[in-house]
Amino acid sequence: MIRIYSYGQVPASEIFSRQESRTDVSAAVAAIIAAVRQEGDTALRRYAKEFDKAELTEIEVPAAQLDAAVDALDGELRAILQEAAERIRAFHSRQVRNSFVLPQEGGVLLGQRVIPLDRVGLYIPGGTAAYPSSVLMNCIPAKIAGCREIVMVSPPSRGGDIDPVILAAARIAGVDRVFRTGGAQAVAALAYGTETIPRVDKIVGPGNAYVAEAKRQVFGQVAIDMIAGPSEILVVADAKSDARVVAADLLSQAEHDKMASAVLVTDSGDLALAVQAELERQLPLLPRVEIARASIDDNGKIIVAENLSQAVDIANEIAPEHLELCVDNPFDYLDQIRHAGSVFLGRSCPEALGDYFAGPNHTLPTSGTARFMSPLSVDDFVKKSQFTYYTPQALERDSGKIARFARQEGLEAHARSVLSRFDPCDPQ
Repeated sequence: MIRIYSYGQVPASEIFSRQESRTDVSAAVAAIIAAVRQEGDTALRRYAKEFDKAELTEIEVPAAQLDAAVDALDGELRAILQEAAERIRAFHSRQVRNSFVLPQEGGVLLGQRVIPLDRVGLYIPGGTAAYPSSVLMNCIPAKIAGCREIVMVSPPSRGGDIDPVILAAARIAGVDRVFRTGGAQAVAALAYGTETIPRVDKIVGPGNAYVAEAKRQVFGQVAIDMIAGPSEILVVADAKSDARVVAADLLSQAEHDKMASAVLVTDSGDLALAVQAELERQLPLLPRVEIARASIDDNGKIIVAENLSQAVDIANEIAPEHLELCVDNPFDYLDQIRHAGSVFLGRSCPEALGDYFAGPNHTLPTSGTARFMSPLSVDDFVKKSQFTYYTPQALERDSGKIARFARQEGLEAHARSVLSRFDPCDPQ
């Protein structure tokens, strides 16, 4: 049963604390990465057999199979995926940044170029759950950014294939190539390349502890989006909130993972007790009851605050991945929220809306990193390069100042590199 605390009984830094697994996977992941670097596709086939119980004849999914997956998709579901994709495109299209040129007086030109990454790799989980929403959320911003090639990896089933809904989502989103591989070995293949899978510049997408650790280990060789922890939700709800709805929203994250954290902060002791009872009523009705039960019992909390202002302070201190403001006038509090991955405003805005359909990205910073990190966006799929142009006259005008600055730092060669253009014999 979820526990109820008064404000102050649990330090804010521990509100989202969870019973972390003590299993250290770093050595195992390092061995997998080394094997993929050395053996390439052979290692991928071996690990598919060992971990996924799949015999792979082809690692790449033929393009025709992606088209067939879309054609075979239930018509209603296909329409929903297409509408969700359009909403995601519409939102992320507003994030596009432009290059700029800044002319200065006296023959100086400065500027910045925004350049799409050449190739990005999407990691999409498979196995017991298929997440076409993750395909849309990770691919579409990269497509809008203008990346030249978008490749996707996902674990195969025992039959050696990827869930057809995942393949259909890949085609709808605009993925260029899809490969049947998952786990740390897939991350290694994207980072270093194999005979079949091309090396990418950045890896994005969620995964289990092995995937997260692999991303950590290959970072620097390639860029990554983030090291995502288990899912988390903070619901701020006032006394007028419906306990049944609040409990359902908490469970929407608890069913993700036994390590997920679902927390309610409310100014009403009565609501706290009602939500506690509702959770016990709703939990047995869930297909993933074992997972949700472990999450609620081990990591769930209800905090009774003195008022909603204090509840907002708690939210800012713990910087949740998902924040729901189930209050009468949510926009009154929005400007006070400084640290949250994604904010859901009002009683008619469940977090699940953001997971699938609204348009903002559902790949969000976790574990308090919303204090300094942002949701996945078009910005994640571009890099910036700057340029400078000076005429000879402009450089001569500033040369003495530059040389003085360089010598202040004890870098004489820097000073001479400027002055030598005007007195090659004695650049003093």
